[in-house]
Amino acid sequence: MRVIRSSTGGICASGKITRYMGKSFKKMAKEYKNPIPTVDILIAHKEGVVLIERKNIPYGWAIPGGYVDYNESVETTAYREAKEETNLDLEDLQLFNVYSEPGRDPRHHTITIVFTAKGKGELKAGDDAKNAGIYTQDNLPSEIAFDHAKVLEDYFVRKGRDS
Repeated sequence: MRVIRSSTGGICASGKITRYMGKSFKKMAKEYKNPIPTVDILIAHKEGVVLIERKNIPYGWAIPGGYVDYNESVETTAYREAKEETNLDLEDLQLFNVYSEPGRDPRHHTITIVFTAKGKGELKAGDDAKNAGIYTQDNLPSEIAFDHAKVLEDYFVRKGRDS
């Protein structure tokens, strides 16, 4: 593979950038610890919002969502994760908020882009969801993973304001 070099970076024959400011991207990935992008979807379904019970650590109930795959938009991630974890198709996907507190995920630093949407279809747990359920502000499970209690609180406040 022929690499075209400039004073600030390199581009391989396929047109992909391989270097920036004289450093390879592989080396930069090891050198810099950056937050990991994720997506969560507040899915309105029937008379509540969908939560999933996680099969994996950290256990508890969570808003459906997951990691953004390489070469995937956050919107595509929302549709994919909703289908994988809840079997629901999404309608009216809207940006809700972004949460980036470093301790929001006990495994590593993530930044989540949270969407709201309406769920269509039959709710059924799948992928890394052990169970799926529909909850209201008055009957939320006691064990909620990540910072999702805060996200749900923000959602219900905004929902109350908008009605």
